[in-house]
Amino acid sequence: MNDVSLVLSIERPDSETAQLLIQQLDTDLLQRYPGQWIHGLHSEDIVDPELIFVVARLASQPIGCGALRRLAPGLAEVKRMFVVPPFRRRGFSRQILSFLESTARQAGYITLRLETGTRQPESTGLYQSAGYYHIPPYGEYVGNPFSLCFEKKL
Repeated sequence: MNDVSLVLSIERPDSETAQLLIQQLDTDLLQRYPGQWIHGLHSEDIVDPELIFVVARLASQPIGCGALRRLAPGLAEVKRMFVVPPFRRRGFSRQILSFLESTARQAGYITLRLETGTRQPESTGLYQSAGYYHIPPYGEYVGNPFSLCFEKKL
């Protein structure tokens, strides 16, 4: 059997591949949270040169993504973490998260925050096992009963 490794690359969030992955993520979230607002990237994020969007490929097939959005000096938010369902439970999300953390350190960030939802226990487990700790809701997540917020010092 040929062992194929995950390839992670920084790409434009408005690329065709990125948009396809984001659409799949939004579909997944709408199934978990019918009728709820999806906290994705803002329109200004797409053109922000500081936004870092990562695409994960396996044998050249896009299977996942993640992003970093600057919140303040030294502080970024992990966004759009996603792995397509047939490729879940194989450690790819952890690899994407590790890549984002490494990229964040190189960019000068010292703290990462993120939001996930109450109906995503696999995400909560990933973040907690990666050293993120629960914090009160921040920013646009304040008052959302489905939001769980986390932070990690790099």
